[in-house]
Amino acid sequence: MAQQSVEPQIADLAHGWLKQYKLEYHIEQDAPNDEIKNALHEYESKQGGSGGNRPDCNLLLQDSQGEWWPVLIEYKGYKDKLVKLDKEGQVANRNTKGNPEYKNISQYAVNGAVHYANALLHYTAYEHVIAIGITGYKDSATLELHHELGVYYVGKSNFGVGQRIGDYTDLSFLAPKHFESFIEKVRNLSIDPDELEKLKQHREQEINASLVKLNNEIFKEEKGLLEKDRIYLVAATIIATLGVPNKVKPLEKSDLRSSQELGSRDGDIITQKIKNFLADEDKRIPADKQSLIVRTLENTLTNENINRAENGESQLKRVFVKIYDDLGMYYKIGLTTDFTGRLFNEMYQWLGYTKDKLNDVVLTPSYVATLLVRLARVNRNSYVWDFATGSAGLLVAAMNEMLVDAKANIHSPEALARKEAEIKANQLLGLEILTDIYMLAIINMILMGDGRSNILNQDSLNGYSGNYLYSKPNEYFPADAFVLNPPYSAPGNGMVFVERALSMMCHGYAAIIIQNSAGSGKAVDYNKRILQHSTLLASIKMPLDLFIGKSNVQTYIYVFRVGEAHKSDDIVRFIDFSNDGYTRTNRKKASINLRDTNHARERYKEVVDIVRIGKSAIKYIDPKNFYEGHIDPTKGDDWNQSAPVDTRPTLSDFRRTVADYLAWEVSNLLKNKKDEEDGLGKF
Repeated sequence: MAQQSVEPQIADLAHGWLKQYKLEYHIEQDAPNDEIKNALHEYESKQGGSGGNRPDCNLLLQDSQGEWWPVLIEYKGYKDKLVKLDKEGQVANRNTKGNPEYKNISQYAVNGAVHYANALLHYTAYEHVIAIGITGYKDSATLELHHELGVYYVGKSNFGVGQRIGDYTDLSFLAPKHFESFIEKVRNLSIDPDELEKLKQHREQEINASLVKLNNEIFKEEKGLLEKDRIYLVAATIIATLGVPNKVKPLEKSDLRSSQELGSRDGDIITQKIKNFLADEDKRIPADKQSLIVRTLENTLTNENINRAENGESQLKRVFVKIYDDLGMYYKIGLTTDFTGRLFNEMYQWLGYTKDKLNDVVLTPSYVATLLVRLARVNRNSYVWDFATGSAGLLVAAMNEMLVDAKANIHSPEALARKEAEIKANQLLGLEILTDIYMLAIINMILMGDGRSNILNQDSLNGYSGNYLYSKPNEYFPADAFVLNPPYSAPGNGMVFVERALSMMCHGYAAIIIQNSAGSGKAVDYNKRILQHSTLLASIKMPLDLFIGKSNVQTYIYVFRVGEAHKSDDIVRFIDFSNDGYTRTNRKKASINLRDTNHARERYKEVVDIVRIGKSAIKYIDPKNFYEGHIDPTKGDDWNQSAPVDTRPTLSDFRRTVADYLAWEVSNLLKNKKDEEDGLGKF
């Protein structure tokens, strides 16, 4: 006999608890406010259709700090339908390719509640959601009702995937007298770094799929849009839909009505929202920079063709809706570097550059960006610049390192807040000559909560004076840390940028990742001039497959101390880091292209320590791959040295050779004896 659902009884049980705690709750189509109702309507349904999500029950509760917490509850009426987890213990709402598992979402209580929670992260300003699944069954013998709860936190810190909070037998943790301690427990949830990395990898696969889908839709379905238009429309949509809490309301899809009235067209509305966002006084974005951003985007947004309504809808609104629906949830849940880095890589393909040019510009993986920052000895007091900033990934990595150092060393909340603002406003500077890519860097820094950083649309090799320009036009940027992944087609494989930047610094450190030929003969003149004012501290050979999708590009990292000329007897630490602990695959259909298979995280920390203190720091890296040697400052082509191979025989070599010989002799004797016995007819 088929098991009968007890979902109505489970609903009565839960609603009885909520009434007992005197909590106001809403069921199915109802919601605490229009913002939540609209978000549930807009988000894809549990079956994969368009909208129409209806949680069985939802509440909106406020904690003692004044923050509102949406609570979404889903009921099921079967014993084994509480939650479906994947092999890594995560809520299995997506498969290994990043596609939704609608069967799990619709059939399991917790999975459905987490799905609803993501709707709120995507389409509302709420950053924290409680997702609860409740299911149960009746004992066939006693007819007693049994129930089970799954209580999960869904927010930016876990990228919307969901995190189990604890064991509960009823909903009393939502009661006013217990809610504060419950929220305290939620705030204190921590994620193991390995688990956090897995969560990121899950979302990265989804992002890649969404970006490809978005480009295909815009390219194939929307006619008349130039490659740059696509870049600017993505940038405009992201900025317009971010909003500023209590100041600038995020732009909603319903705000665009495809009006043909001048000043009320969709492009006019988006442009005004961007102006309001950039003009927020707390961001303190210089007026010149605001004007440049608006002027760049406005040319596309106010184009007559894109605003013309056909069948009651403008092309601009259609594109806006596609971008927001496909990408909105990712930049709303805090995927900062990972999101914008992938956005950068995908968008660069849109620009129609030649194959050589595309190969010239590659995204620096986030873990490599962090390595460069640490090799450049960046801390909370550093002033960091990048002369070919691209999407600003290296500056984001530097900012993260600076903020972590500030939190670890400043114990006054007020002083920490001042320092964090100072870091973002005055201690980072990047230059990017390509306007299209410059806009991506602006998005990157805005998504990091920083609109004030000095990202300049300037040619770093010609005419740049070294000043702040926007915020302090007459004040020199006191750089003491330089990080760079240059375009390799530039003179000297990109060493021209290194020479320029280091010559403008008085002291500090620099770390660059560059094609190996830059240190073996392609940049001799630049290298010799660099060594006249800077010391080469380390040369690190990186894995050949470091840049996924750009195979057979051998790169090295060079680390410098700035302000001291290199002398012939200065020690250089040569490290072969070809085995960095990661296993990579370039297969497009692979669920994960990067796996930590041999202590990669520890190895990356170790290589920083080796550069700083030498051989005594070695634990995971093979000592044979470390070598302390010298270079000739007058040559400039001997930066890629390897540890010399000692060909002298040792006592152990002699013993091994003798042992091998004796084993061979014994084997021959035994074989000869057997042959003799066989010849005598021995059975």
